[in-house]
Amino acid sequence: MTIKLYPLLILLLAGLSSYAQQRVFQPTKVTTAPKIDGELNDPVWAEAPALNNFVQNFPYFGQPASQKTDVKIIYDNSAIYIGAYLYDDPKLMRKQVTARDGEAQTDVDYFSVFFDTYNDHQNGYEFLVTTANVQTDARLSPNSGSPFGGYGDKTWDAVWESKISMKPDGWVVEMKIPYSALRFAKKDIQDWGIQLQRFFRRNNETSFWNPVDPKENGFVNQFGLMKGLTKINPPLRLSFSPYVTTGYRSTPHSSGYTKEWLRNGGMDIKWGINESFTVDATLIPDFGQVVSDDQVNNLTPYEVKFTENRPFFTEGTELFNKAGLFYSRRVGATPSGYFNVSNFVASNPNWEIVKNPSVTQLINATKFSGRTKKKLGIGIFNAVAAPMDAIIRNKITGKDSSIRTSLLTNYNIIVLDQALRGRSFVTFTNTSVLRNSTGRDANVSAFDVALYDKKNLHAFKSTARYSKIWGISPSDGFNTTLTYGKVSGYWQYNLSSDVKSKKYNPNDLGILFTNNQITYKGSISYSQPEPIGIFNTFNYSLSPRLIYMYKPYAYNKFDVTGSAFWFFKNFWDVNINVNVTPGWENNYFELRTGDQYLRYPSNTVFMVEGSSDSRKKFFFNYSGVYAIAPKFDNKAVAWGLGTRYRFNNKFSLELQTNSSYEKNQLGFAFIRESNGDPIVGFRDNKDFTSVLSGTYNFTSRMNLTLRARHYWNKVNYLSLHDVDNNGNLLSRPFISGMDENVNIFNVDGFFTWDFRLGSRLIIGYKDWLGGEEMASISGSNTYFKNLNEIFKLNHGNEITVRFIYFLDYNQLRRKH
Repeated sequence: MTIKLYPLLILLLAGLSSYAQQRVFQPTKVTTAPKIDGELNDPVWAEAPALNNFVQNFPYFGQPASQKTDVKIIYDNSAIYIGAYLYDDPKLMRKQVTARDGEAQTDVDYFSVFFDTYNDHQNGYEFLVTTANVQTDARLSPNSGSPFGGYGDKTWDAVWESKISMKPDGWVVEMKIPYSALRFAKKDIQDWGIQLQRFFRRNNETSFWNPVDPKENGFVNQFGLMKGLTKINPPLRLSFSPYVTTGYRSTPHSSGYTKEWLRNGGMDIKWGINESFTVDATLIPDFGQVVSDDQVNNLTPYEVKFTENRPFFTEGTELFNKAGLFYSRRVGATPSGYFNVSNFVASNPNWEIVKNPSVTQLINATKFSGRTKKKLGIGIFNAVAAPMDAIIRNKITGKDSSIRTSLLTNYNIIVLDQALRGRSFVTFTNTSVLRNSTGRDANVSAFDVALYDKKNLHAFKSTARYSKIWGISPSDGFNTTLTYGKVSGYWQYNLSSDVKSKKYNPNDLGILFTNNQITYKGSISYSQPEPIGIFNTFNYSLSPRLIYMYKPYAYNKFDVTGSAFWFFKNFWDVNINVNVTPGWENNYFELRTGDQYLRYPSNTVFMVEGSSDSRKKFFFNYSGVYAIAPKFDNKAVAWGLGTRYRFNNKFSLELQTNSSYEKNQLGFAFIRESNGDPIVGFRDNKDFTSVLSGTYNFTSRMNLTLRARHYWNKVNYLSLHDVDNNGNLLSRPFISGMDENVNIFNVDGFFTWDFRLGSRLIIGYKDWLGGEEMASISGSNTYFKNLNEIFKLNHGNEITVRFIYFLDYNQLRRKH
């Protein structure tokens, strides 16, 4: 028996050794490019060695992939080519047609190739093709996401080719990735990091060519190596994307409607200065065809952060935001004087609005970025926003008056990012905002350092920021952080401190919710990434946190958060969080004074969320919250329910609903005493949000999307109070008429057709509830009554058509 075990033991040790070593291969350089048709019958493919023996990452790390995969890679002076034969049973393959970059949690199999072109183990590119020939591409960075959300920033879109074909024993994908989609060092002989991934939807199996250990921190650092790319001489990387936009918009306001024909034209330019650096520029950009923001009635002292949906500000911006100082919605935002004009006209019936732009027009925006052969990343961002003017008309005299609502503004970012050994790096970032005339100017400088040990087990991180503002309300401040922790393995821990001075303010180009705080935080967690019993994976964590004010150094709050996540073998998941604040909280932000605080009693918050098996036609997610603060008789209940039904491989509908109700919520009442002291109130606050969305994918490059959202918020004040110097409540007379009933409604519909590589036709439709009528419904205390009433109010409408045509300089030259 012992003798028989020796061969098995030797094979096991050999397998473990192969998993621990980096796989290496040398691609084949060719002089004749293959035809991209989803067939691997070109003679050049026969010259290339096959890459195979994929290893599972999930569910059973280290085991061979359940199906065979053969991948061949060749290259010439124009592009790199990938041919993959993906063996499988056609009856078991999943083939849902999705939107571009939309393969996550859908019923589709896919294949991915990743490149680390500088071999710095930190940055890279992903190119993914599904069984429906839908493309996904992403930029990878040290802050890339987890496997559940993908491995990189999918907002980046490149121009590349792919074709697939179905076979009796699987499917074939053929890809051409031009060097214009990549950046790499200028060297005669190059070594790139490379990774190949295959995903089976039927059992959620993920496998890689070079093993990826889920217990190890990082992803790009677990790539294989593609050695010996020789004398790549790419052609000039230069492309143009001119566009024209036309349409009609009707905007409601207090005195009627403003109607306008929309017309605009501009161009996006991409110029590869060399193999390493690229300039992206947009001239007279028009960002009208984006999904509407999820606006809410914000009763908190903290700014609402909206998602960036404009392609230029989402594509390839990971370097500019490595320090977290770039909130791109500041660029081209609503003019600062927009609401002043609206409020003036609303309170002066003898005036009407002729024009009041709600978006600042950009003159141009430019991104310069790349990385040297010594792995130094360089990024420069610049955008110029035009001055904006509103025009109002006196109804009696007929005379127009112009009001400047936004100044000429210049936005700048400079980044120097040096990749060190392993996953370590040091980064310098500077942001600045310069405004014309007497407008305020701002500047922030930052250093970020991350040091990982040789085994990638422990990490030390530190940051330092300094902000300065000139002009209106001049100030300066700083922010520093220190973090040390164990970042790989089953057990992980983390200790950190974060100091923000009272006048630290990066918000002219970044976003910071609170300053003037010192935060001490610790965490310990245990993760099991491999199946045990009924679980595929699970993890637990515990995080205590202590917060003081920076100036004065005074107690703010202490809380402890515990969480547990279980991912079951039936592919359902549950996440539970409990947050306990055992003592009083001195909240220095709610009163909006800066130095006065409001006391909140001890409270406990229970949260649960989860979802069903997303492979099924019917999929749902759920969430629930219960919070209690007994001393104020304060209770909060919230729930959410989302459903998705996939009618077929082309059409699906989703409905997401969320509701919350908080009894005796204590907060600033948005009024003050005659001496300026804030008034707070107890209030009942309830809201309900529903979002209906649907997608029909005609082909892999043509789809129709529709999204309708209604948000309702009802606020009833119960009592009003003053606040003494110790944060305690004082009685005061009640003021009636402060209740709120707010409705926000949006519809967004887009037909998108990518009729050729890089070229697109988009037809967009928008409908929204007029800003002045968001709070005009009275006496309706239920959600459905409010939903019925909003259709009786004035709505804005917009229909637009945009045509974008991609022109590659080299194709034009060959045709000429």
